[in-house]
Amino acid sequence: MTTVASVRTTSSNSSKFLPTSRRVYKVLKEYSLKLVDFNLFAQHLEEWVGKNLFSNTTAEEHHFSSPFSIDDLRTFDFALEGVLFQQLLRMPYPPYASDNLKEDEFLALEDFLHTAAEGLWHAFWHRNKPLPYFVSFPRYPGSKFYTVDKAISRGRLGGLCGAALMSKNKGSPHARWDDVVKFVLFKQNLVKGDECGLPPEVICEALFYAIHILLSRSLSKYNKITTDHVYVSVLDSNLGGVLKLGGDLGKLEVDLDNPYQSMVDWITCHAEVSISRVDRIWNKLGNVNWGDLGTLQILMAMFYSIVQWNGPPRKSMASLAAKHSLRLQKRRMESQVVENDNILVPYQHESSYNGEIVEVDNESNHDSKRKGRGLDLSPGQILMLEDQNHGIKSFQIQDFLNDGNGCSYIAVAADCHAQLLTLYVGAHPSRLEPSWEDMNLWYQVQRQTKVVNIFKEQGVSCKHLPEIIASGRIVHPGPCEKQSPKGRCDHPWCGTPMLVTCPVGETVSSIIAHDGPLSAEEAIRCCRDCLSALRSAKRANILHGDIRPENIIRIVEERGGRAWSVFVLISWGRAALEDRDSPALNLQFSSAHALQHGKLCPSSDLESLVYLLYYVCGGAMPQQDSMESALKWRQRSWAKRVIPQQVGEVSPILKAFADYVDGICGTPYAVDYDAWLKRLDRAVDGSAERGKMRLKDVADSASSSM
Repeated sequence: MTTVASVRTTSSNSSKFLPTSRRVYKVLKEYSLKLVDFNLFAQHLEEWVGKNLFSNTTAEEHHFSSPFSIDDLRTFDFALEGVLFQQLLRMPYPPYASDNLKEDEFLALEDFLHTAAEGLWHAFWHRNKPLPYFVSFPRYPGSKFYTVDKAISRGRLGGLCGAALMSKNKGSPHARWDDVVKFVLFKQNLVKGDECGLPPEVICEALFYAIHILLSRSLSKYNKITTDHVYVSVLDSNLGGVLKLGGDLGKLEVDLDNPYQSMVDWITCHAEVSISRVDRIWNKLGNVNWGDLGTLQILMAMFYSIVQWNGPPRKSMASLAAKHSLRLQKRRMESQVVENDNILVPYQHESSYNGEIVEVDNESNHDSKRKGRGLDLSPGQILMLEDQNHGIKSFQIQDFLNDGNGCSYIAVAADCHAQLLTLYVGAHPSRLEPSWEDMNLWYQVQRQTKVVNIFKEQGVSCKHLPEIIASGRIVHPGPCEKQSPKGRCDHPWCGTPMLVTCPVGETVSSIIAHDGPLSAEEAIRCCRDCLSALRSAKRANILHGDIRPENIIRIVEERGGRAWSVFVLISWGRAALEDRDSPALNLQFSSAHALQHGKLCPSSDLESLVYLLYYVCGGAMPQQDSMESALKWRQRSWAKRVIPQQVGEVSPILKAFADYVDGICGTPYAVDYDAWLKRLDRAVDGSAERGKMRLKDVADSASSSM
């Protein structure tokens, strides 16, 4: 008799598949034990894979989408530019398969996975903490894990199917399948002939292991992974690709008499399968091409797998990628080069150039190089600013401000060292056409200057908004040959925009990384202060458009012998002044309307603020890898009331505020700033006086959200 059980999730605040009862758990456990024969699995699935592998057999275009967009891979490549991977064992590159090389291949594979994981861990998560993972090798789903040495001693090296990056489980001395962070399927001669994709039989095998990992995580009593997808990489001694499998296992119809068909039905009807193209990883000398597309895909799959286990990194991909333009600028200034008719020539002022070839001795070249390190902006350096309203002003650099924008510094006025200031340096106008990063940098500084000037001109005053100190263009050393006040000469600094604002504080992202989630009082105060800033900006018909932890700073003030926190909403470089303006798109914090339509609606900033509150209150913000997954996470989180429940554990008024925003998300309705600021003001006063909110305020807030 056929036994069929429909499995559903029971957790409303995660997408992890959880058996709803002991009976379902027992059935699922028995089902996973029956799903062990790969050949039977492939017989049921290979025809579907073959039919769907190519949507157009003449063009040979993949029907399955790639797990990563080329833009994400490019950003990831920039982020890894400063990451140093240690020297590896060489991967054997034989002209033919040989059993004698298997030991070297698996040793090289182990070294590759360990080095990649260690490099990512120290670059994005913790520079000094030891890697919490190790590499181990299984033979088949459900088998024990071996080291290469143990597999050799027991004569099982030939049966190893691949390698797994494993989490160090303190509760058990043995490696288990639910401890697998990332799985790599190792094959011989992965691609035959002129093919550029994974063969159908290899795809089936990768799906077989992906299913086994998903089931192991679901049945685990220790695993806390809340995501419903898994990455499997497929490598040989030359090439590699990535497969991603995701879907709600709660829709699996378990058939114990025909387990393979029921799993195939789930894959074909309810799962999402993404497959990358196969690209080169190792060159013909056996060295890893760290910057090539094939290696980047493997590294990105490992990056997102670590995110599943350890949460978002302390240093975001965007913040590390932003340093790419700074590195280019630094090298350019060190070499004293400017662009001239699309060729790079050593920079020399016109007054000293007579049209002939000039020999430059070592001493003069050294002085020129030393003087040309201006935009490196090291601590102690003086920068001159030409402000149209206040003339020439001088500022001294104190430190680089790592806020993810790549253009910010902490500085002081040269004549007043008491007040710390934020200094934004844009890109030189000559760099706008060849460099998208520099164009974006220039745009952000110019737009932010325009916004803070609008605040000043319209009398929009709020201590939760940045205040402009000076704005203008950098004054470079030496004579300037510009023909008009708004023109520029050939000096590589001339015309570079600069903005100086106050105050300076610690970003919320840094606070969370070092101290963990905010207290109830701090979270309410953060919500109140940001809402106050948004209301003030709305009076000037301006929406922020880029609310995230890096763009909110906290200043601690002393009042009456007690420390008070004040939160300031900074970085207005992507603000929307008109309906046609495009906001910054952030897969974790942007509103659903912004992601779908590329523009803001009246409640977009409030929706982003709620995601921020969810984050600062300890909510898990999964790293999204596409626009579709980001929108699905929002839809699922609101439908299951994950966000209101999480912030409600910290404060009832924050839950009421989240419920209010849920009701106006994506609508054209105006935001009632005043009513909510009154409630939040009372809540802040109450928490300051007694350490908790008054019941009347909670009741008022709750009634308003119904």
